[in-house]
Amino acid sequence: MTPPQAPEGYDPYAFEPFAVTVDLAVFTLREERLHVLLVERGQEPYAGAWALPGGFLLPRESAEVAARRELAEETGLSGDTVAGLHLEQLRTYSEPDRDPRMRVVSVAFAALVPDAPEPRGGGDAARARWRPYGTQGAYGPLAFDHDRILADAHERVGARLEYTCLATAFCPPEFTIGELRQVYETVWGVELDRPNFRRKVLATPGFVQAVEGPPRLTGGRGKPAALYRAGEATALHPPLLRPEGRSTP
Repeated sequence: MTPPQAPEGYDPYAFEPFAVTVDLAVFTLREERLHVLLVERGQEPYAGAWALPGGFLLPRESAEVAARRELAEETGLSGDTVAGLHLEQLRTYSEPDRDPRMRVVSVAFAALVPDAPEPRGGGDAARARWRPYGTQGAYGPLAFDHDRILADAHERVGARLEYTCLATAFCPPEFTIGELRQVYETVWGVELDRPNFRRKVLATPGFVQAVEGPPRLTGGRGKPAALYRAGEATALHPPLLRPEGRSTP
């Protein structure tokens, strides 16, 4: 189908031009802690500061295509890793002075990497690293409004754990209920009641599926733990709501 033409007499320069960028908040679990993927900016503005991966859209690409391209260019993650990421559009950030260069509107995405490879810098990023999320002094104030984007992305991921099976994306293909619980505790920052959590998970249709075969030894003193894999469900009915007032030590 031929795309429609602009109306006769329409002036595309009647409005001040602005740029569109993408920014990505990419999370993973490492050493039982939530980490976020950050890049060190190699150019002004904010040269030397840590930032979320991202960059400008090219004229003939969509926001999601640009997000995957920028992620590969700035972090050195493999094409297979980037192509396999589930990107979720977070929101659009359009404050007039968010970028000192010009008016820039950013489309932000959140993503999860279950088995996080080591990144490396590229493009206009001097280097790329996984940094512990929310740890004082781990990366300092981020460039632009990326602290706000990162906080919004963390809240979105935490909320999605309540109503979807997203937590299994942080787990290996076969996991224990304890490993699944660790995902919730790490992202939410709360301590969960173990028997209650197990009961809710196993009572939720399609959340997890038992794996046939011998149980797996864990690091504790108890008996070997049964293994599970992600079930066929995508939404949790009923939802697994986060408790209040049970912060982890």
